[in-house]
Amino acid sequence: MARTLELLLTENVDNLGIVGDVVRVRSGYARNFLLPRDLCTTPSEDAIKALAAKRAEAEKARLRQQEMRSEMVEKLEGFEVHIERSCNDQGLLYGSVTQKDIADALEEQGFAVRGRDVRLAHTIKRLDTYDVLVKFDADLSANVKVWVIPDRELENDEEREEMEFDNEGNLIEGRAKKPKPEAEEKPAE
Repeated sequence: MARTLELLLTENVDNLGIVGDVVRVRSGYARNFLLPRDLCTTPSEDAIKALAAKRAEAEKARLRQQEMRSEMVEKLEGFEVHIERSCNDQGLLYGSVTQKDIADALEEQGFAVRGRDVRLAHTIKRLDTYDVLVKFDADLSANVKVWVIPDRELENDEEREEMEFDNEGNLIEGRAKKPKPEAEEKPAE
């Protein structure tokens, strides 16, 4: 069997083409995905002519979607979204914020964003503010500010009592350092 096949798409296929496109794909992709789902057929002049009306309709739908996405990109640029997560007192998350989490938060705000449209440069595993790229197409992208905030009030390091431990890791009772008392204000003379 040939390594690649030339097929005519009978339906729109993400990241491949629209109805009526003649595409070259690997034989395994055609055999395991496209053919069992009736998304393609062998190309012929009759088949291409039969799909001409469906192709024109698909191109119009793609142009409408492109216009909607460009409007959404304008609204999304500089948009800020808050995501609340559980964390320890140092701000490290008990998990991470994923592309899907960001897409869901944007969807709650009225933006039709899929998880794969969100591009993370690195894993988000601590409380902070992040600039995240939302990319729909090669020429349609927006930067969104994501605020990862704690789900509870965090303890301040200054308020916490410091403890001393011996060489074996046991707490030394009675020698715990007390927090420094706040300076008392002296009355003006």
